[in-house]
Amino acid sequence: MDELEVGALLSDTAVTVFRLHGRFLEMSETLARPAGLTAAWWQVLGAVLREPLPAAGIARAMGMTRQGVQRVADLLVERGLAEYRPNPAHKRAKLLTPTAEGREAIAKINPGHRELAARLARELGVDGMHACLESLRRLNTAMEHITASWPRPETTAAAHRRPTP
Repeated sequence: MDELEVGALLSDTAVTVFRLHGRFLEMSETLARPAGLTAAWWQVLGAVLREPLPAAGIARAMGMTRQGVQRVADLLVERGLAEYRPNPAHKRAKLLTPTAEGREAIAKINPGHRELAARLARELGVDGMHACLESLRRLNTAMEHITASWPRPETTAAAHRRPTP
C-alpha cells in the first residue's frame, strides 16, 4: 500500500470517527434532555458515579480538557446536581461527586440508554458490538502512543491567533 492510500485511509477513518462522534453527541443530547441534562453534563456526572474525582481526573477519563470539565462541574454544583468535597491528596483540586438529585437525573436516562443498546445489538449483533469496541480501543491506544511522542505546537498567545488573510 502506498503513501497516498495510507493517507486516504487516515482521512476516511478520521471523517468516520468525527461523524460517529457527532451521532453519539446527538443521541446523548436526546437521551439527556428529558432528565434536565446536556450530553456534557451527563458525561461529567457519569465519570464520578463510582468515585469522586478532580476535574483533571475527569478530563483524563473522558478525553476532555480540564478547563471544559471545570466549567461543566461548576454548573452542575450550581444546579445542585453535584458537589465539591475536599481532596486529601490536593488542597486546591476539589473532588466532584454527584448529589442525590444528580444520581436521579442519571437514572432517568437509563431506560433510553438501554433501548439504544438493545437497538444497536439488534443492528450489529453482540459479537459485532464487541468487535467495534475492540477496534475503537485499538485505534485509541495507537493514537495515544503516537500523540504522546508527537511534537506539541507552540502554546503562546500568538500561536492561538488566527492568521489574517
